[in-house]
Amino acid sequence: MKVAKSLILGSAAALLAMGGAQAADLPVKAKAVEYVKVCSLYGAGFWYIPGTDTCMKIGGYLRVDATFNGGIYGSQAWNGDIGQGNRYRDYFAARSRMALTVDTRTATEYGVVRTFAQADFQFSTLGNTTYSPNSINGSLPVAGSQLLDTPGGGYVAVEFVFIQFAGFTFGKSASAFATPWHGYPGNISSNLLGGHDTVTGVNNIQYTAQFGNGVSATIGLDDPTVFNRTAVANLSVPLTATGGIANAYAGVHAPDVVGNVRIDQAWGLFQISGAAHEVSGSYNTLNTAGAPAGGVGLPGAAPIAASELSGHPDTKWGGAVMAALQIKNIPTGPGDDIKFDATYAVGDTKQVISTSSASPSFAMFGGSSMLGAYQSVGFGATTDGVYLPVAFGGDGSIHLTKAWGIRGAFNHNWDPYWSTSLFGSYSNVSYDSTAKAFICANYTGTKVVTADYSCNPDFSVSQLGAVTRWTPVKNLTFSAEVIWFHLDQKFTGGAVLGVPAPKPATLYQYKDQDTVSLQVRAQRNF
Repeated sequence: MKVAKSLILGSAAALLAMGGAQAADLPVKAKAVEYVKVCSLYGAGFWYIPGTDTCMKIGGYLRVDATFNGGIYGSQAWNGDIGQGNRYRDYFAARSRMALTVDTRTATEYGVVRTFAQADFQFSTLGNTTYSPNSINGSLPVAGSQLLDTPGGGYVAVEFVFIQFAGFTFGKSASAFATPWHGYPGNISSNLLGGHDTVTGVNNIQYTAQFGNGVSATIGLDDPTVFNRTAVANLSVPLTATGGIANAYAGVHAPDVVGNVRIDQAWGLFQISGAAHEVSGSYNTLNTAGAPAGGVGLPGAAPIAASELSGHPDTKWGGAVMAALQIKNIPTGPGDDIKFDATYAVGDTKQVISTSSASPSFAMFGGSSMLGAYQSVGFGATTDGVYLPVAFGGDGSIHLTKAWGIRGAFNHNWDPYWSTSLFGSYSNVSYDSTAKAFICANYTGTKVVTADYSCNPDFSVSQLGAVTRWTPVKNLTFSAEVIWFHLDQKFTGGAVLGVPAPKPATLYQYKDQDTVSLQVRAQRNF
C-alpha cells in the first residue's frame, strides 16, 4: 500500500514539475508591430512616421541631359569660349542629377506645420562650355571651374529648405515675386530670359494670407546677395573690349521687399508682383588694373589703400513689377494652356535677365561683311547701375539700368504620351543719356574706330524655341528642345579691339549675333 501511495505521489510531482517547465518555456507575448500607415490628408505618397502624427513623403527625380552648342542647364553660346567659337569650346555638355525631396506635415491647432528640403546629387561636364586649361586647372585662382566634376567626383547642391507655419515661410524658398512656373512656362532649359526665376530658392521670410475663392497675397523679405544682384559699374575702371565691367557693388544693407497678389481659378491664374531692391556702389577709387587671367593680383574694381578716403556714391533704390497670366481649358485639347509674364525693372535687372543661376552678360562672335574685318562681335553688359565719380569727370551718382521683358509658352498635349510646347522671350536693357555718355567715353577711349562707328550700350535679346516630350510610361519622359537666340546690339561700324585670347587684336565689325542650341533629356520621377 505504501509502495502504491509513493508511486502515485511521485507521478503527480513529476507531472507538476513537467507542467512548470513547459510553462516556463512558453514565449512571452510580443508587442504589436507598428506598420507604416498611409496618410491620405495631403495627397498621394504620404505616410505616417511610426509612433507620430507627422506625415512624410519622399520623392524626387533622376535626370540625364545633354546640350549641344551650349552648356549644362541648357545655357546657350552667348559668352566665353563657346561664344567665341574657338578651339577651347565644348561642342556639348552633359549633366546627370538625382534630386531627393523630403516633405513632412503635421496638423496642429495653428494649421499644418510643414518642412521641405531638396538636395541634388549631380555630375556635370568639367568646365561646362570650355576645356581651356587656364580655366579648369585647380592650381590657378579661377572661379567657376567645377573642380568637383572630376572622375569619381560630383556635387551636392541644395535647393529648397524651408519651414511653413501659420502662413509664414522661413528658409530657402521661391521668392514671393515669382510665378508658379518661374522661368519654365513650357521649356526645359534653365535659361529662358525675360523674367524672374528663383526655382532653386532664395533665403527669405514671407507671409501668405488666403482670402478665399482662390485669392491670396504674399509679402516677403528676400536676401538679394546670391540671386537678385547683377553688377554695379564704377566707370573709372576700364571696360573690356567686349563691354565687360568689373563689379563695384557694395555689401548688402537691406533685404529686397517683395510681394504679390494672386487669383487661382479653374480658368487659370492671374498675378501681380512687386519688388524693391537696394543698389549701392562700394567706393569711388578702386583698382583700375585687373589681374590677367590666371594671374595673381588685384582684380579690377578691388579696393586699394585710398578707397575708403575717396568716398562712395549715394545708395539708390530700384525695383520691378510683373504681371503674369495662365489660361487653362483652351479649345486646342485637354490639359493645354497658355502661360506668359511681363516684367519692368529699374535697377533690378535680375528680374528680367534671369536664369536659375547667375545673370549672363553677352559677348558673341561671328562672320563679317566689313572689308578688312577679321570677324564680327556683338555684346551687352548686364548691370543694375553705373556711376562715374566726380574726381574722374562724372557726377558721382548711380544711374539705374532699365530693363523689361516678356516670355511665354503654348503647351499642347497630342495624346496621353506626346506633348509639345512652343515658347519664346524678348528682353531689353537700356541706359539713360548720361550713363551712355560715361560708358561710351570709357569704352571708346583711344580705340581706332571706323568712320561709321557709333557707341550705344543698349541691347536686346530674343529667344524662340520648341520642345517635344514622349512619356511611354507614367513618370518617365524623354524630351528634345531646340532654341534660337538672337542678340540685337546697338553699336555700328567697327574698331580695332584687344578681345580675349585666343582671338587676335585686330579690326572687328559690330554686328547682331545668332546661335541655336539643342538639349535632350531623359527623366524619371519618383
